[in-house]
Amino acid sequence: MSQAIKLIVGLGNPGLEYEKTRHNAGAIFLEQLAQHNNQNLKPEKKFHGLHAKINQQGQDIHLLFPSTFMNRSGQSVQALCQFYKITPEEVLVAHDELDIPSGTMKLKKGGGHGGNNGLRDIIEKFGGNKEFRRLRLGIGHPGQADKVTGHVLGKPSKKEHEQLSDTIDEAIRYLPEIISGEWAKAMNHLHSFKAD
Repeated sequence: MSQAIKLIVGLGNPGLEYEKTRHNAGAIFLEQLAQHNNQNLKPEKKFHGLHAKINQQGQDIHLLFPSTFMNRSGQSVQALCQFYKITPEEVLVAHDELDIPSGTMKLKKGGGHGGNNGLRDIIEKFGGNKEFRRLRLGIGHPGQADKVTGHVLGKPSKKEHEQLSDTIDEAIRYLPEIISGEWAKAMNHLHSFKAD
């Protein structure tokens, strides 16, 4: 059994122009998770972000959307972790992932930032500790390096949007396993999931 999760972070950029972009897949996940638990994310100055608390299996889980820009996400995560004495191993970060097709996802423990500036900043603020968990939500790769920025900051097609929504629903269904540390069970299922 892995350590239990006490904080779930959804990465994205603040502001209406970014709200429904592929890069905000993590933020969209967090929002759906809060709604699923009848909670609203509320601005919390001391955490530089939007915050809510949900209860899973009798345990409080913090939800955080850093309202700094993506490349300063670590500032927000660090502030909440210090306040509530949460270790990197007890954190799950949901983010968009270019290297995974749309409609699929992967769970991962540790590893590098893979060019994601949000992850890069979190690793830095954790003093180089990479042992936090990640929920990597596939947004697919446009096929050419020079198209990546436009793809990431662009809005998904209707089909992609539905695939992301289905993927998120499935991740939420397996959240009890993810949170309690039944990592292998959650991984086995979520890695084989593919939204139509």
